[in-house]
Amino acid sequence: MRLARVLEPGSGALRSWYRINRVLVWISAIVGINQLGFGSIVPVVPLYAQAYGVSEALIGLAIAVYGLARFTSSAPAGWIADRAGRRWSLFVGGLATVLGNILCALAPSYPIFLVGRFVAGSGASMVLTSGQIVLADITEPATRGRTMAIYQAVFLFAVGFGPIPGGFLAQYGGLSAPFWVYGFVGAIVAVLALWRLPETRPAGAREPAQGNEFVFRRQLVSVLRHRPLVLIGLVTFGNFFARTGALFTLVPLRAEREIGLSPSQIGFGLAAVSVVSLVMAYPAGVLVDTFGRKVVIAPATLFSGLGLVGFAFASSYPWFLLACVTWALASGIGGGAPAAYAADVSPPGMTAAAMSAYRMLSELGYVVGPTVLGLAAETIGIRATLVATAVVIVGLGGLFWLAAPETWPGRRMASDRDADGASANSR
Repeated sequence: MRLARVLEPGSGALRSWYRINRVLVWISAIVGINQLGFGSIVPVVPLYAQAYGVSEALIGLAIAVYGLARFTSSAPAGWIADRAGRRWSLFVGGLATVLGNILCALAPSYPIFLVGRFVAGSGASMVLTSGQIVLADITEPATRGRTMAIYQAVFLFAVGFGPIPGGFLAQYGGLSAPFWVYGFVGAIVAVLALWRLPETRPAGAREPAQGNEFVFRRQLVSVLRHRPLVLIGLVTFGNFFARTGALFTLVPLRAEREIGLSPSQIGFGLAAVSVVSLVMAYPAGVLVDTFGRKVVIAPATLFSGLGLVGFAFASSYPWFLLACVTWALASGIGGGAPAAYAADVSPPGMTAAAMSAYRMLSELGYVVGPTVLGLAAETIGIRATLVATAVVIVGLGGLFWLAAPETWPGRRMASDRDADGASANSR
C-alpha cells in the first residue's frame, strides 16, 4: 500500500522521493551503465586476444593488465575528484572508457590491444572510485550500509547481465562489436556525469583546512597509515584476490578437469553467484545499519572460506552448486559493508583520498591474485591452493574482527554508555 501511494499519479510522492535520492539514482545509473558495458566484453576478451595468435600467457596478460590499470588509476581518480570535482572525475573516466575500447576495437596488433585494455581499465577505475566517493559524500553512518548495498546490487546486476548481450553482439556483429558498444556506453557515462549528476564535493574542499594543509599525495600517505582503513583494505584485498585468482581462474579449471563439468554447467553455477549476491545485497545493507559493520564483514569472510573449501572438495555437480551458493552468500552479505566501513573511517576532509586508498588496496588483489594463485596451483595443486586461499581469507577476517574498531553509531553509543556506567560504578 505504501508503494502504491508513492507511485500514485499526481501524488507528488514519487517526485519528492526523487528529489531526496537524486544523487543515488544518477550515480547508480552511471555505474550500472558502465559495468553493463564491462560485463559485455567479459566473454570476448580472451577470444579477441587469441585472434592475434598469441600464447595463453599473453591472453592472461590481456586480462591482468586491466586490473593493473584499475590499481594505478584509483589515486588519480581521487585527486581529480578532490581538485576538479566528483563530476569531472566521472567525466574523465567515461572519456578514458571511450578511448580505450575504441583502441581495442581498432587495434591492428596485440601490443595496441594491450594499450587499449590499460586505458579502458583506467577509465573503469575512475568511474568506480568516483562513484564510491560520491556515496561517501552524501551518506550518514546510520544509513550508509544500505546505500552502499544499493550501489553494490546495481554493480552486480550489470556485471552479471552484461555477458548476455555481449555474447549476442560478438556472435552477430563480430568480436569487436562489444568493444564499440562499451565505448558508446562510456560516452553516455561522461555525458550523464556532467548533465544530470549534482556535484557532491564539500564546499571549500579545494582549499586545505587551516592547520591541516595536506596536498592530495600527503593525504594519501596519511590515510594509508590509518589502521582501520588499512584493515578493511586488507579484507577487500583478500576478496578481490580470491575472486579473480580462485573463482575466475582455478575453480573453472578444477570443475572441468577433476569434476568433469561442462562449460554450461560451470557457467550456470557462476551465474547463480551473481543472482544470489544480488538478492542478498540490500538485506545485508540493512543488517549493516542495524547491527554494525564488524558483525557482518567478519562472518562474510568465513562464508568465503567455506565456499573455497567447498570448491576444493566438490565431487559432483550438486556439491559444486552448493559451493557456489555459499560463496554467493558471502558476496551478498559482505557486499556494501566494506565500502561503508571505509567511508566511516575516512578522516575529515580526506574522503577522496581515503576511498582512493581503499580502492587501491582492493584492486591490488585483482592484479596479484591470478598470477600468485596460478603459480601456487602449478606447485602444490589446485585443491591445496584453494584451501590455502580460504585460510588467508578467514585469517584476514579474524584480524579485522580483533583489531578494527566498530564504526556503527548505535554500537559506539552503547559502548560509550557501558563505559560511562562502569566509570560511575567505580566512583
